[in-house]
Amino acid sequence: MSIFRLSVPVLCLLAGAATVVHAQSWSDEFNGSGAPSSANWNFDVGGGGWGNAELEYYQSGSANANQTGGVLQIQARRQSVGGMAYTSARINTGGKKSFGPYGTMEGRMQGPNGQGFWPAFWMLGSNISTVPWPGCGEIDIMEHINAAPNVLGTIHWDNGGHVSYSGMNVNTSFTSYHTYGINWTSSAITWTLDGAGVGSANIQNNINGTEEFHKPFFVILNLAVGGSWPGNPDGSTVFPANFNIDWVRWTPAGGSATPTPTNPPTGGGTINTTSWFSVVNKNSGKCVDSRGAATANGTVIQQYACNNTNAQQFRFTATSGGYYQVGNRTASGQVWDVAGVSTADNAGIQLWAYSGGNNQQWLAVSEGNGFYHFVARHSGKCLDVPAASTADSVQLVQFTCNGTGAQSFSLVAH
Repeated sequence: MSIFRLSVPVLCLLAGAATVVHAQSWSDEFNGSGAPSSANWNFDVGGGGWGNAELEYYQSGSANANQTGGVLQIQARRQSVGGMAYTSARINTGGKKSFGPYGTMEGRMQGPNGQGFWPAFWMLGSNISTVPWPGCGEIDIMEHINAAPNVLGTIHWDNGGHVSYSGMNVNTSFTSYHTYGINWTSSAITWTLDGAGVGSANIQNNINGTEEFHKPFFVILNLAVGGSWPGNPDGSTVFPANFNIDWVRWTPAGGSATPTPTNPPTGGGTINTTSWFSVVNKNSGKCVDSRGAATANGTVIQQYACNNTNAQQFRFTATSGGYYQVGNRTASGQVWDVAGVSTADNAGIQLWAYSGGNNQQWLAVSEGNGFYHFVARHSGKCLDVPAASTADSVQLVQFTCNGTGAQSFSLVAH
């Protein structure tokens, strides 16, 4: 995709700006209200096509970019402003937050299907005010057009002229929430979907003139309407349309996506220790479940369509230091247990009679907005749905904490 998506307003915004390069983990969870935080984001404002014959006028403030219910909603409308037939929003961290080189950038999001829609989660080189595109480099983490059954990821750079490489072209439902990201190292940019690698671009030793990708970048989120790639809206296109972003997170190379709380709760923290809860995965919407409602040691802990049975109800009993044993309502005295006291990724979770082992104790770390991730005391690893599966009967595992929806759970009291 030879897509030129830069314009004069961005250049003016970045000129002379004092950028903070993030050597530590950073995120915006969009848990506020109104427009996104001005400490993190700028608004690109205007029309004129933005180099791609786009048809929207990007507005500032909360008119088209509004935080609600823990989600940033970028809304495209059929609305005449500035000589353009549509409005939307485009925000960027330029001059405020800069990232890399090297680390993991992810965002959990979903958006509209419809002719003429072009939502994107992407990055530009922070030196763009002095090194114009494509010499600054561009990393398209996720782009989706129209009602296509796939998303794409592409890099653009200068090698004696504009060149590009599409490293991701993967089937997925864009109307459902997924986590899109890149793992960026000195040798490659690897695109990820729900934590799994789905394509890669070689940048090792500046191969093919890729020196752009060894410098800091900033992030952009936008919902374009029309343009030279998706084409124009037609009579089937439904407005208003929302591009919803749950969160954006950055972890530098060698960093931790889930830092240990500096003051973990004691004596059970804030989870009610008398209630029974369904534990619902954020990514799949399915419930943690005791397979077959069995009561024997070694019964698999899996995810399964929520059905309100006792096999899907758990009680959190405080142990010490903010940790809990998590007991099943069907199998009295049995709790979540990491099989074999393993510290390895992908070790299975089972039910086992509680004996006080650290592999049977879990720290509940609040993510805000009612979600938690659960960290095993013996390994420091997170309860996880492997490969971010949405299928029934998938056994849960422990895995290195990575901040994805596959490791995020809500509690529903009974």
